[in-house]
Amino acid sequence: MKHQFHQTVLREYDIRGIIGETLGADDARAIGRAFGTLLRDAGGTTVAVGYDGRVSSPMLEHALVEGLTASGCDVVRIGMGATPMLYYAEASDEEVDGGIEITGSHNPPNYNGFKMVFQGRPFFGADIQKLGELAADGAFASGTGNVTTRDILGAYVERLLEGLAGIDPAKLEGLRVGWDAGNGAAGPALEALAARLPGEHHLLFTEVDGHFPNHHPDPTVEANLADLRALVADKNLDFGVAFDGDGDRIGAIDGTGRVIWGDQLLMIYAEDLLKTSPNATIIADVKASRALFDRVTELGGTPLMWKTGHSLIKSKMKETGAPLAGEMSGHVFFADQYYGFDDALYAGIRLLAASARLGKSVTELRGAIPPMLNTPELRFQVDEVRKFAAMAEIAGRLITNPGPEVESVNATDGVRVNTADGWWLLRASNTQDVLVARAESETPEGLERLLAQIDAQLAASGLERGESVGH
Repeated sequence: MKHQFHQTVLREYDIRGIIGETLGADDARAIGRAFGTLLRDAGGTTVAVGYDGRVSSPMLEHALVEGLTASGCDVVRIGMGATPMLYYAEASDEEVDGGIEITGSHNPPNYNGFKMVFQGRPFFGADIQKLGELAADGAFASGTGNVTTRDILGAYVERLLEGLAGIDPAKLEGLRVGWDAGNGAAGPALEALAARLPGEHHLLFTEVDGHFPNHHPDPTVEANLADLRALVADKNLDFGVAFDGDGDRIGAIDGTGRVIWGDQLLMIYAEDLLKTSPNATIIADVKASRALFDRVTELGGTPLMWKTGHSLIKSKMKETGAPLAGEMSGHVFFADQYYGFDDALYAGIRLLAASARLGKSVTELRGAIPPMLNTPELRFQVDEVRKFAAMAEIAGRLITNPGPEVESVNATDGVRVNTADGWWLLRASNTQDVLVARAESETPEGLERLLAQIDAQLAASGLERGESVGH
């Protein structure tokens, strides 16, 4: 049975679409058939399946399981939970060879999708294209797999708590923390976790609701942190932690309500980790502040700038043996005493641990980070077929004829250009028809000059930085 996916749903890092328009039960069934076929070809037999709190998730899960079992794979259903709980199910059980989480992540409620792990590695890019080709050919394996159900919430919470191992409980008893699950899939695990944590914990919106009635669950958008900020101020808490819809991205604020952005969290984690793992490689994506790379060097670590995308970062961690990595988007990856996948609940635990071990409040740790002036992520529409070609032209010009103001050009992912004023970045999104720009300087004038350089490069390729569009 051949199956053709809508052209927009097979993306670089995952599969994602709009329910009833570009994604439905037939697609989920075909994903199960194709993923199961690839896994069996690689010698695997068993797949863990979980899903987030979206209204459409149970329907997709049912069809996905049908597809997997029809390919001859056995399925372990772990039910509704955060994406990292599914990753944990795959990583902690030697008999499980792959995992699929049905999740729309931080997209609007009418979206849904699939995040996959294959024999302990991320399944993305060429893997996803191969899955599409296999479905189009209808070259599926056949069989009759068995289905079992497993409740792993308790074991997962126990594993999260190991992030506090070795810390004097007295150092944690006085902590007062706010947590915002945003009605996302992390809610039940957060409730179970908070009940076991030392200190005082105040929880918001732990009831899973795929309509997201309180605010959209994307903690990298400052407006979505308003409820958490109000809670921290009202209760005079030490800091606050927020999660995205499927619990793999973290947001945080300190006791004064200042946002702790992804690269700033990484600075705090690095300070803690490098005390016990000197010289360790710490990876951050190309959007991260220069202050982070400087700070890792200062602390005795080896900073590595890498491409944006959770699957790309995870692969680079495996290749380099890095114990810690992170992205501006709030994906944080601990291979230090953990499995190397992005788990916002575990990252929350490690923030408590860092504060206790370093003997400083989260507000103090945030306050020590040097102030930088930076733009938010500027995203502007560029036609899908044009965006990569334009980036190739811009990179070519900067490498062959950079101009006197350019100190260096890093072409790891798009172009990141260093000048005396700071740096600017221009890259093509792997998931949308947009170019993404960002700039950072120590002065407002410097920031203006950096933006002017971006505009000049765009103009030379017949483009302009229009209105910024959303994710």
